[in-house]
Amino acid sequence: MLERLFKLSENKTNIRTEMMAGLTTFLTMVYIIFVNPSILGDAGMPKESVFVATCLVAAGGTAIMGLYANYPIAMAPGMGLNAYFAYAVVLGMGIPWQAALGAVFISGCLFILVTMVGLRAMIVDGIPRSMRVAITVGLGMFLALIALKNAGIVVANEATLVKAGDLHQPAAIMAIVGFFAIVALDRLRVRGAILIGIVLVTVLSFFFGGNTYQGLFSLPPSIEPTLFQLDIPGALAAGILNVVLVFFLVELFDATGTLMGVARRAGLLVEGKMDRMNKALLADSGAIVAGSVLGTSSTTAYLESASGVQAGGRTGLTALTVAALFLACLFIAPLAAVVPPYATAPALLFVACLMLSDLGDVEWGDSTESIPAAVTALGMPFTYSIAEGIAFGFISYAVLKLLTGRAREVKPVVWVIAALFAFKIVYVGT
Repeated sequence: MLERLFKLSENKTNIRTEMMAGLTTFLTMVYIIFVNPSILGDAGMPKESVFVATCLVAAGGTAIMGLYANYPIAMAPGMGLNAYFAYAVVLGMGIPWQAALGAVFISGCLFILVTMVGLRAMIVDGIPRSMRVAITVGLGMFLALIALKNAGIVVANEATLVKAGDLHQPAAIMAIVGFFAIVALDRLRVRGAILIGIVLVTVLSFFFGGNTYQGLFSLPPSIEPTLFQLDIPGALAAGILNVVLVFFLVELFDATGTLMGVARRAGLLVEGKMDRMNKALLADSGAIVAGSVLGTSSTTAYLESASGVQAGGRTGLTALTVAALFLACLFIAPLAAVVPPYATAPALLFVACLMLSDLGDVEWGDSTESIPAAVTALGMPFTYSIAEGIAFGFISYAVLKLLTGRAREVKPVVWVIAALFAFKIVYVGT
């Protein structure tokens, strides 16, 4: 049955290899079940329910990716997207988390629509590479700031805006230890390096941080506090340009880029294209909608899937293995509840550093490409708003191309996005 369903022989793989690849992918991304409730909990969402929603949407989205598209690609609530949801939309704009979930739902529906009519690939092709890179880098810098704040390494200061915190505090010391541990383990190619780092700091917190053990296994908490709590009218009232457009753009580049990158690593590209790309994109879009209904921020394909591919994963059986393991995680809710923010901070900072590696892909010799990219990346952390960073970047790109007589290089989709953001800033404000 598995041979017929996943075409194992055709993809030159077997059941054992696929399952080991699934375990590898799972270990590299299971940290999300600890980090996501921590981040969304800062937005006032019930952490226990978010934990359940995270496990369910990761399992469901990954299973659909495996069964429907037959790709070894796992899915879960996206890093960066959850930070935008919690810190920019809910805390920054004062929008209730229920309305923010409504915005995620709308963006997911838009994804399904543009995927079905074939516009998604056209939009991605129309966005210049420098801007795609800049959004990823900016998200990384935004995540880094959040991580350093959660660890107490960076604190507020009236005179200088920010300054170094008290590095003698146990939280800061443990976060630093966790970060170095993650980097070292990753360099030594230890599977689950991020998870090990989180567990290490959590264990240390029992001895030095006043944390208390609450058990390991239990029945899953109730998901009722977040299930079907999305507020679509509230999202529309908050403004499509302010929230939904940014969700849409970030999800667009994040998911599509990850899908192509992992497929390229797995040798699944035929003449540079994924032959089942549309199915993969529909699975991704459906997971965003399902996640908003369950009670979590946008779900996306995970770059960590590349670790499973490296271990030999080539089919959807790898993804199905990951899905089964995420379902099993539902019974370790007490463990997730004791993970303090400074234990997930090293994981956030490590992921942020990896996201900054894309800076080398910017065309630094062309100021009409590099300056908008820099404005985008710097705008996100310094305005503490992913939306404003993206807005400033697209407007800068269009203006500089126009002023230097290179307007023909700008694709129509960039003019549209820049015009929408300019309209929003002029008539609505930041």
